[in-house]
Amino acid sequence: MRAYSLAAISLVALACGPSNDRALSDLAREGEKVYQNVCIACHNGNPNLDGAIGPANAGASAELLAAKVLRGEYPAGYAPKRPASTTMPRFEYLADKIPALAAYLAEVKK
Repeated sequence: MRAYSLAAISLVALACGPSNDRALSDLAREGEKVYQNVCIACHNGNPNLDGAIGPANAGASAELLAAKVLRGEYPAGYAPKRPASTTMPRFEYLADKIPALAAYLAEVKK
């Protein structure tokens, strides 16, 4: 019975994991952890899809991420995907995670 329970738990864990068949780089896996722990509060768990509050952000550049995440602004010349009805809070503590987050969003872009 115990073996069946362990097998069932393993199947559930696999089913709940990411459906992306591509392997992520170590840096992107670090960024995925940040994304899943911070960003999905507003953005979709799948960065290719719009979230309830935040737009799809797959492929976002490190420049855009640094501007929005750290300073709450857009880089010069960037056209926002949505009207600024809500302001994204700043997450200055993620400054050292921007490269990892950018790597994740680059690697999961369709």
